[in-house]
Amino acid sequence: MRFVSFVLAIIVATGLYFWVIERERTLAFFEARAAQSDPEVTQTEEDSAEAEEEAEAAALDADPGLIKVVVRRSSAREIDSAVILRGQTQAARQVDVRAETSSTVLSPPLRKGAFVEQGELLCQLDPGTRESALAEARAGLAEAIAGKTEAEARVPEAEARVIEAEARIDEALVNQNASRRLSEGGFAAETRVKNSDAAVAAAQASFEAAMAGVSAAKSGLQSAAARIESASAGIATAEKEMQRLDIRAPFAGTLESDTAELGSLLQPGSLCATVIQLDPIKLVAFVPETEVNRVDVGSMASARLAAGGTEVSGAVTFLSRAADPTTRTFRVEIEVPNPELTIRDGQTTEIAISAAGAKAHLLPSSALTLNEDGRLGLRTVDDAGIVSFRPVEVVRDTSQGIWLTGLEDEINVIVVGQEFVTAGVKVAPTFQEQTQ
Repeated sequence: MRFVSFVLAIIVATGLYFWVIERERTLAFFEARAAQSDPEVTQTEEDSAEAEEEAEAAALDADPGLIKVVVRRSSAREIDSAVILRGQTQAARQVDVRAETSSTVLSPPLRKGAFVEQGELLCQLDPGTRESALAEARAGLAEAIAGKTEAEARVPEAEARVIEAEARIDEALVNQNASRRLSEGGFAAETRVKNSDAAVAAAQASFEAAMAGVSAAKSGLQSAAARIESASAGIATAEKEMQRLDIRAPFAGTLESDTAELGSLLQPGSLCATVIQLDPIKLVAFVPETEVNRVDVGSMASARLAAGGTEVSGAVTFLSRAADPTTRTFRVEIEVPNPELTIRDGQTTEIAISAAGAKAHLLPSSALTLNEDGRLGLRTVDDAGIVSFRPVEVVRDTSQGIWLTGLEDEINVIVVGQEFVTAGVKVAPTFQEQTQ
């Protein structure tokens, strides 16, 4: 037993000697044995050492005075650059149908919400004495026509009297000439000459009277024609007044209000009913001046209604040429079919008007900056670490970031530190992965 204890004591003392006194040699021995047994581990350690040496060399070569910035590599992507607007639905037509004459309503009312066809009777008014006025006007026309016939008969009679008066003048002149010659030869008394002169004067007076009769007859004919025109105008007025008694729908649509109640008195301008046309229906929105050049009449558009999420589509039918003086926006209208009348007037909708697609970069809005001229853009870095300023155009702002155009397909954008550098400055970039 003592011998075994003695041997164990020698072994322990030897182990302590190599572990404490010769520790470095002992560790080197075991590492060498491990390297001989696993050569891949040895190569990995050598590679790691070389990488560390290269990193230390790059750190020594780097200029410690360069500004450090964070850079993101961004690639452009094709996007649908639709113009997004918020608007509302609007009836294609809306008319307040009003009375044009004064009378009481005879027809029972139509209730709001009812669909009416074009020309359908909305309010029928009491004719009162209008039928008698129409009959009187027609009687006046018949009387005027008869008067014209009588006046037309008087004109030939007056013209015949003129011819008769001309014949009497000729006869009186012949007698006058004969009397004067006989008187000159002493064969006739002076009184005969005087009588012939008086006969000529009387014939001329009869001619003048006959001519006046012709003028009077023609004037009577013109008066008769004027009476006919007046009677015809009276008939047209009476008939128009009768037509105004039936107030009809100007187009097919829906009643937005009850028609006038039975027995109510309508004056000129009083409301009979309000009719709106919902098929087709219009989508109305206002385009900012920065986007108006991207919208054209005839462009296709889609919309989603806020209530229920119904999606509809149509074409742009109107784009204002004048901006609203307050908002500096331009009115745009889109016509959408609505055969089932499910879309109501005044509903809020989100509209997307198709525009030409474009390549754009999705970047955080914090990356945007201004240059010395106040122009919006980005600061980018090339392979040599030189900063440059690139102006951009904003296409769309989303929750994930902002879409920008006007850049190359591949760029290195400074996303942190862009406010501390200017174009032409060399920086020490640290790249981050693109998370879009």
